[in-house]
Amino acid sequence: MRIATSQFQASMNSSLGFNQEAISRLTQQMASGNRLLVPSDDPIANVRISRLLREESIVTQYRDNIAAVKIRLSHNETYMQSMVNDLNEARDIMVLALDAHNTPGDLQAMIAPLRSLLDSVYYNANTRDQEGKYIFSGTLTATAPITKTPPAAPGGITTYTYAGNTAKQEVVVGNGIVQAANVDVSGVEALLTAMEAAAVALADPGVSTTNPATRAALTNNMNAIDSAMGMLAGRIAEFGGAQNVMSTLSDNHANVSVSNRTAINDLSQLDYGIAATDLNGYNMALQATYKAYTKISDMSLFKLL
Repeated sequence: MRIATSQFQASMNSSLGFNQEAISRLTQQMASGNRLLVPSDDPIANVRISRLLREESIVTQYRDNIAAVKIRLSHNETYMQSMVNDLNEARDIMVLALDAHNTPGDLQAMIAPLRSLLDSVYYNANTRDQEGKYIFSGTLTATAPITKTPPAAPGGITTYTYAGNTAKQEVVVGNGIVQAANVDVSGVEALLTAMEAAAVALADPGVSTTNPATRAALTNNMNAIDSAMGMLAGRIAEFGGAQNVMSTLSDNHANVSVSNRTAINDLSQLDYGIAATDLNGYNMALQATYKAYTKISDMSLFKLL
């Protein structure tokens, strides 16, 4: 059977091109370690990998959200614990003040530390974050949570008001799971007003704890301190519970992430043993094609005569 020169050259070029393309693809796969260079290499595996990457992106976002919420709750806990510590000291002062053996001078000496603790609680309640937003005013982060109104007449009492709200800033930390990232200090305003009233009562020149009005102001302040401490301690306990839950969620997300990455590697990772064998086979085929092309090209009817 006779083969035309053009047909022979086309056949050789097709074989050379096929082998060179296969060698190039295998070389790229071995260099990257990925068997899927283009979606058409394995459409089904490519779809599975796309789904896994999408899920991995969502899980990563959940974990980032959890980390951010835990930091915020940790900061909130620090400031609230500082308020609790201040109130413990204020309570000690009230216990001492209610002792009937105190002289007016003794009682008036307690005004400065009491007001110092009042100011500390007030400023902690109005704490701002690095962005200048108030952290204890619910969702009204541009509004100071605690405001104070000076007395209308001399000798009156400064009153405090909660100007924030009790709405929650909810953050998604899992599929269908949200966690509040904020806390409010509603209720602290009543405490501050009671502390102010106690400080004014102690400032009376003839102050005495045997005076019913003075004793009532001090007792009311102690009750307000106990109530506020219980409220703040309860919210701090909620922080602890929320952080434990989020730690568990974060661990679960981490396990899912490991599973996703393992599946992605299984679907996309190149088997170097098989790839090396295939590469060797294509190299041999390429060399054989070159030899055959050279040998046949050198043949001539005139040489056979």
